[in-house]
Amino acid sequence: MSSDVEELGEGHSPAAWTAVIVSLLGIAIGTVAFVLDIQWLVWGGAGLAVVGFILGWVLARAGFGVNGSRTQHKEH
Repeated sequence: MSSDVEELGEGHSPAAWTAVIVSLLGIAIGTVAFVLDIQWLVWGGAGLAVVGFILGWVLARAGFGVNGSRTQHKEH
C-alpha cells in the first residue's frame, strides 16, 4: 500500500538536538540549585533553558533543522 503523505520528521536534526540538550541541562541545573536553595543559579538554569530553545530556532533558520539545507537526508 502506497501513501502520498510526506513524512515531516520527528525533530531528528542538529537544531532540535541542540535545543533539547541545552534546555535539559538548564532545567537540571535549575532543579539542583532549587533543592540547594541557590536562587541565582535557579534563574541561571531557567535562562539557559530559554537560551537552548532560542539556539534551536536560530540553528533551524540557518539550515540545520529537519529537511534543512545543511542537513544530510537519510533514506529509510
